[in-house]
Amino acid sequence: MTECTHDCSSCSVDCASRKPESMLEPQNALSHVKKVIAVMSGKGGVGKSMVTSVMATLMKRNGHSVAILDADITGPSIPKMFGIHDKAMGSEEGIYPAESRTGIRMMSVNLLLENDTDPVIWRGSLISGTVKQFWTDVVWGDVDYMFVDMPPGTGDVPLTVFQSLPVDGILIVTSPQELVGMIVEKAVNMAKMMNIPVLGIIENMSWIACPDCGRKIYPFGESTTAKVAMEHGVPLLAQLPMDPALARECDTGVVELFNEDWLKPAVDRVEAL
Repeated sequence: MTECTHDCSSCSVDCASRKPESMLEPQNALSHVKKVIAVMSGKGGVGKSMVTSVMATLMKRNGHSVAILDADITGPSIPKMFGIHDKAMGSEEGIYPAESRTGIRMMSVNLLLENDTDPVIWRGSLISGTVKQFWTDVVWGDVDYMFVDMPPGTGDVPLTVFQSLPVDGILIVTSPQELVGMIVEKAVNMAKMMNIPVLGIIENMSWIACPDCGRKIYPFGESTTAKVAMEHGVPLLAQLPMDPALARECDTGVVELFNEDWLKPAVDRVEAL
């Protein structure tokens, strides 16, 4: 029997001590991203991109260098929230990300399309390959925190991100309905299977402030998110209201004007990594 040298790259024996090959893709040579945070949801329409944009804004406001990788290839919305319409440029070194007014770097497929409304009618392999290129070919520079805005669900792109990028933690965005609570469990279970820590859950559209008395109104009834979070040992970091001012800021490309403290626990959790 051949003596084990612990160098699996030069050995063909399928033994118990064999280490699985890493599927992580290399960063661009001119990039140095310290922490990668994936923002995901089990289904669409819960405000995942809004949470991504606000988290990036708050982290930048705290003095960090911040970037957003928009992995929602078929439904990109990050550039619009920051009011960015210029297209990405490139050189032999790679593709240069766009920058917001406050210096948040971002890459999205909409920065590469001729028109923002052009549909991306691609198969899964091409979409996944594009997400990898946003990591390997973009000149991100020095970044303290990169937020990856994921498409909804637990399919090709989330799997690609979790296997190809060195994800340090996941923020799960949801809404209060019981059906969505079931979908949250799928996202939590996927994170566990991929051995990536869930930093916490952020519940969006939790309540509305009465315009007359300020009392909280819960349009979807009693939330089940806290129960789901407790069952999985994951903190419920924030419960965001339906806020017309925030919606207007996102729609008009000035999300960086956001000035509420609803997401402070989530910011603290990310900074504690």
